[in-house]
Parts: sequence; C-alpha cells; structure tokens
Amino acid sequence: MAEAKTAVKAYISENFLMGQNDINLEDETSFLELGLLDSTGVIELVSFLEEEFKIQVEDDEITPENLDSLNKISSYVERKSA
Repeated sequence: MAEAKTAVKAYISENFLMGQNDINLEDETSFLELGLLDSTGVIELVSFLEEEFKIQVEDDEITPENLDSLNKISSYVERKSA
C-alpha cells in the first residue's frame, strides 16, 4: 500500500522531523530507535491514521509491531482496511 507509506512519510516529515533534512526515512527505519516519536507523538500519529485512512486503532494495537516504521504502518493500515 504505497499510498499509506507516502502519506505517513509526509506526515512524519512535516510534524516530527521539522526540517531536519539529515534524517533519511527508509521504509524499515525504526521511529523508536531514532527517537522520533514519544508518547504524545504516537497519539498524534494514531489520530492521523484514523482520520486519513478511516480506520479505528484499538488501544491494544498501539504497539511497535504496528507503528514503528513506514512498512509496519503500511501493513497495519492495509490489514485494518481489509
């Protein structure tokens, strides 16, 4: 789901990188390892995903396995949209 990756990458770049051009977000880049998302950032990301992709993210789904990279988010959104 390239559409999800593109939208999430743009959202992360705009809202969390804030012009830090030295960070290269690859599909497998861990947001946690980079320190990109704190607890507030995760909540903001979840709100974005719910609004952008018309999905409902359950509390028990807010895990690194679902939300820690562009690939993981894309797969998660695809599963939730199916």
